[in-house]
Amino acid sequence: MFSDKILLITGGTGSFGNAVLRRFLDTDIAEIRIFSRDEKKQDDMRKKYNHPKLKFYIGDVRDYNSVLNATRGVDFIYHAAALKQVPSCEFYPMEAVKTNVVGTENVLEAAIVNGVSRVVCLSTDKAVYPINAMGISKAMMEKVMVAKARNLDPAKTVICGTRYGNVMASRGSVIPLFVDLVRSGKPITITDPNMTRFMMTLEDAVDLVLYAFEHGDNGDIFVQKAPAATIEVLTQALLELMQKPEHPVNVIGTRHGEKLFEALLSREERACAIDMGEYYRVPPDNRDLNYGKFFDQGDKLINELEDYNSHNTERLDVDGMKQLLLKLDFIQAITRGELATAED
Repeated sequence: MFSDKILLITGGTGSFGNAVLRRFLDTDIAEIRIFSRDEKKQDDMRKKYNHPKLKFYIGDVRDYNSVLNATRGVDFIYHAAALKQVPSCEFYPMEAVKTNVVGTENVLEAAIVNGVSRVVCLSTDKAVYPINAMGISKAMMEKVMVAKARNLDPAKTVICGTRYGNVMASRGSVIPLFVDLVRSGKPITITDPNMTRFMMTLEDAVDLVLYAFEHGDNGDIFVQKAPAATIEVLTQALLELMQKPEHPVNVIGTRHGEKLFEALLSREERACAIDMGEYYRVPPDNRDLNYGKFFDQGDKLINELEDYNSHNTERLDVDGMKQLLLKLDFIQAITRGELATAED
């Protein structure tokens, strides 16, 4: 499917972009374009991979013309560019809107104009029942994605999305932070020991995007069934793997905009979601504004269903969390006594 094709990754210098490169660079794909606004990270990536199939485009998703230029001749897009930090988006909500909402509109419009055949937009569990600016902007991003996909000819362009929870060891996530604190001899700071979060690896995130890429129709959103763990279990598992079980842990309380648990599917979505085995597919509501007297049997179920959240999914214990952590290369290196970071 990717043979001799050109793939563009927006926000491609991040953890997801690096994971895609590790998966695809040595295949028969023709070209991978990295689109981002950070020239330093692009230069670091250029030196790290030193690969002729890798091309770099400096620009910002907020600027339509730079996106339009980068998408010329592109076959596929993974749209990963976003503001992701919950507290910073709380203080600067309009910046989240400009990148996550307006930026997505720019990417999708450029894709349609340039005849890009498939676009997958990456979203987050925080878009479900959102209470913070980051989640609200991502929920709007999903609405923009579904609206832009409406009435598109699938023979020309398909736009769909994915939604997932915490990606372990991604840039800015808590696991690399915890590791750095332990190494420097400082106490680990956690918000609420009982807070639960979905857990998935970067490879899981890439698999989900590939699944959406292969199976998605216009407006679909795909969700991976994922286990969850409390912050307390995550912390204990990590300290045991680092052979520092008595390392001090300070509880600082929840930060701006944080929830005790996250949801990957709302009750309304769960009523119409299609179980695909390891994934859920949430199809769009393709009715127009001329509502008729149609009745969806799923409406009966909404009040009887729970949302799919990190409190009611499979719950990992310490041993289960350790097994999941050991899927991360840099955690394996730490347990072998080697110095490593998430970026390595």
